[in-house]
Amino acid sequence: MTPSSHSDTDAGTEAKAQAGTGGGAEPETPTGPDADTRNRTRATRAHSFNTAAAQYAANRPSYPPALFDVIEELAGRPLTGARVVDVGAGTGIATVLLRARGAHVLAVEPGAGMAAEFRRTVPGVPIVRGDGNALPLRDACADFLTYAQSWHWTDPARSLPEALRVLRPGGVLALWWNTDALDVPWIAAQTRRIERYFDDEQASKRGTGSKEGVAGTRTELAFEGAPDIPDHAHRVVRWSRRVPVDTHLANITSHSIFLVLGEEGTEAFLAEERAHLLEAFPDGQVEEVYDVLVIVATRS
Repeated sequence: MTPSSHSDTDAGTEAKAQAGTGGGAEPETPTGPDADTRNRTRATRAHSFNTAAAQYAANRPSYPPALFDVIEELAGRPLTGARVVDVGAGTGIATVLLRARGAHVLAVEPGAGMAAEFRRTVPGVPIVRGDGNALPLRDACADFLTYAQSWHWTDPARSLPEALRVLRPGGVLALWWNTDALDVPWIAAQTRRIERYFDDEQASKRGTGSKEGVAGTRTELAFEGAPDIPDHAHRVVRWSRRVPVDTHLANITSHSIFLVLGEEGTEAFLAEERAHLLEAFPDGQVEEVYDVLVIVATRS
């Protein structure tokens, strides 16, 4: 499936997207000095991934098969044979899994660096430049819209109406995030160290310490500012992976707060953090534990 041959997208989709239809657009937000600072910080963090696309692809966690079982259950329809648009596809971690479930996938990604890595690692899947606030797609063209780790970079006041526009009647919007399981002691301790390092309790990518807390917090925020909130349901899926210490450190420092910090500041954190991890995991294999929050909404 390519953008030009996909019967439900315009023939000029890729050119249109690369010409600036939604590509890298920032949400409209209130003005003023404080808002301007927040917007600049947000934009810097959002675009920081393009400088570390290979690191992101090599070290970020994937998603468990159970996640896609839950999506199909909540959606009431299979991914197999469905036309899926994976928005904010990044390097293609979720795209690969969606394709493996039998979906016909089109990827949308705003970042040049991430899109280049996607084309290298996921050949054969079409990708267009654009973002969730202004999707470069025609109306009612998709059975599923998926946002893996990417919905929080959008403005729901714009991205939710866009999602509903692009979905067919009965189509499904699926959002999900890998969040760290803060009821695991070593993860909670690492989170506190990151927060202290950045002197900001909101600095880490972490959740709230329990499956219920993660779900409640993220679900409340997911559609904040949207004009109409669609019917939706959520679940939390726990899973884990074992990785070498170096992979774990490369994973956490592929997050935007570290990417904008710079090499010198990041190296200082890594030196101290490596010692903490080897104390907890003397064999050098870290057991990362994740709670995947998935939110599924259906277009009426």
